[in-house]
Amino acid sequence: MKNTALTHIHESLGAKMVPFAGYNMPVQYEGVNAEHETVRNSVGVFDVSHMGEFLLTGENALALIQKVTSNDASVLEIGRAQYSCLPNNDGGIVDDLIVYRMKEDQYLLVVNASNIDKDWNWISSHNDLGVDMKNISEDYSLLAIQGPKAVEAMQSLTSVNLSEIKYYHFEVGPFAGVSDVIISATGYTGSGGFEIYCKNSDAEQVWNKVFEAGAAFGIKPIGLAARDTLRLEMGFCLYGNDINDTTSPLEAGLGWITKFTKTFTNSENLLKQKEAGVTRKLVGFELIERGIPRHDYEIVDAEGNNIGIVTSGTMAPSLGKGIGMGYVKTELSAVDSDIYIQIRNNKVKAKVVKLPFYKK
Repeated sequence: MKNTALTHIHESLGAKMVPFAGYNMPVQYEGVNAEHETVRNSVGVFDVSHMGEFLLTGENALALIQKVTSNDASVLEIGRAQYSCLPNNDGGIVDDLIVYRMKEDQYLLVVNASNIDKDWNWISSHNDLGVDMKNISEDYSLLAIQGPKAVEAMQSLTSVNLSEIKYYHFEVGPFAGVSDVIISATGYTGSGGFEIYCKNSDAEQVWNKVFEAGAAFGIKPIGLAARDTLRLEMGFCLYGNDINDTTSPLEAGLGWITKFTKTFTNSENLLKQKEAGVTRKLVGFELIERGIPRHDYEIVDAEGNNIGIVTSGTMAPSLGKGIGMGYVKTELSAVDSDIYIQIRNNKVKAKVVKLPFYKK
């Protein structure tokens, strides 16, 4: 089991630690609901240093990225980031990721922790362009400082004007007494804030200064359990649940990051799927009756016939109701469609809703 540079701090704070993607990670501190509300209302900090980072450098770096990702990275200027995915050859998704343009010929790819080796091998197998690839995952720490008070709470730590960094843009500059920190206006919560990339050797200093600066704003450490409830309220996909090797980006509602203005892995078949129409769609649903939907629960129709499967589900802390996402037959995917979730022996009524569930 690997530790992050901050594992000892989480343990000293009494965090409940669990194995996740080969790392010893904090799943919660004071409790999921309280941590969730901290991020929605003020500011919280996640250690997500288990995420993977690949640095691609060279005159063909963009060409390689264009070949293996579904989105159009040619629109990226230096200082901008983009959500994308790595399609496989079989209609599914190798992983979803964020692409950062660092320099003219240098890009940073941030991938899911559980897929680091898989993604590295996949991208490497397509690198016949001489692009220099470095896996820097174990050298860097990543803190997600999330919530509506993040800008105000963190401004004293940097000369960079945080309020001027637009969503999915970033700056490289001083932060918490450390130089060359990536300050990225990204996150997985829907409540604003930043993701901070620094070297492992600087992580403890950054963590401590973040908590000193944020003390007056009620800053708290947040575990992975609240990260999941926060992202689910926004309808953000989680790899391994809502998207995987068998789900196409079009079925998953990721047509907006699938650009057919270029050719990429399996683009020809995905274009055919787009033209023919998908047979199933990932939808969001709210329970009308009491209950909590969970991953892999069956979705059925009024007669009890299987029409799909729940990919993610929870009791939404901000909404006080059961919510979830799942794949259903396309004809039952329209907003307000009545569906039922099979919870043990009960058929619990739900309806398809427009994402996100949580609206600020």
